[in-house]
Amino acid sequence: MDERIITGDLCVIEGSQWLAASCPRFKAALQQTGPLPLRLKPEGFAQLLNAIIGQQVSVASANAIWARMERLDLTSENTIAMASDDDLRAAGLSMQKMRYARALSEARIDYDALRALPLDQVIKRLTQVTGIGQWSAEIYAMFSLGRADVFAHGDLALQEAAKVLLDLPERPKEKEMRVIAEQWSPWRSVAARTLWAYYRVVKSREGIR
Repeated sequence: MDERIITGDLCVIEGSQWLAASCPRFKAALQQTGPLPLRLKPEGFAQLLNAIIGQQVSVASANAIWARMERLDLTSENTIAMASDDDLRAAGLSMQKMRYARALSEARIDYDALRALPLDQVIKRLTQVTGIGQWSAEIYAMFSLGRADVFAHGDLALQEAAKVLLDLPERPKEKEMRVIAEQWSPWRSVAARTLWAYYRVVKSREGIR
């Protein structure tokens, strides 16, 4: 695999410099955001479970539920497999998210093997699991695997930030966002970091956990 991996702040700085040199609008955005966060996270089951928890709820709600999951020791494949509906409900999971959590537990993904797969194969493997959609798979590839050239095209905050940054008449949908983001390769994950940071600047809101 020859895909670039982000391993530290220097990689993010390199990507930022590339984007600023390639696009004056990104240069202006980066001047407003300041240094970008690294945002790298651990690999494994807990991170994907965390992504499921964060689906379709606010950042604050997701953080509160995850804190309860940790307190109740419900963050591993085995503990989820053994948990009752009442256990998961006590942590704040809906029936749908209980089903998703169990599906992820039963999938028994080889997380070490994901590291060596091309991005498209990573996305394919993860999205085979009920409850893991394109967005969650892309976020995992971006932050847990450190892939430098991945973008969460369906993310509403990224779409809204791109609309403002590029002065578009309306928020680009996922299909259009895929076309737009092509110009930011090979640093699409740094472009995403920039847009999330820019979203906080222009909207005064948190874009992603």
